[in-house]
Amino acid sequence: MLEMKPTCEKCEAPTPKDGAAEICSFECTFCPPCAEGMGHVCPNCGGELLARPKRTLDL
Repeated sequence: MLEMKPTCEKCEAPTPKDGAAEICSFECTFCPPCAEGMGHVCPNCGGELLARPKRTLDL
């Protein structure tokens, strides 16, 4: 199951389960402004950052 990390790994902004976030294939998590600033490239693995799927709050 996808790990839904609660904060951006760069600026620590909240990334709620039903909110916008971007992730790489290793599930590194960033808020959209940070992902945009990094050119949608993960600084940890060099992988592509893509929109994380949203999940309802009760799961």
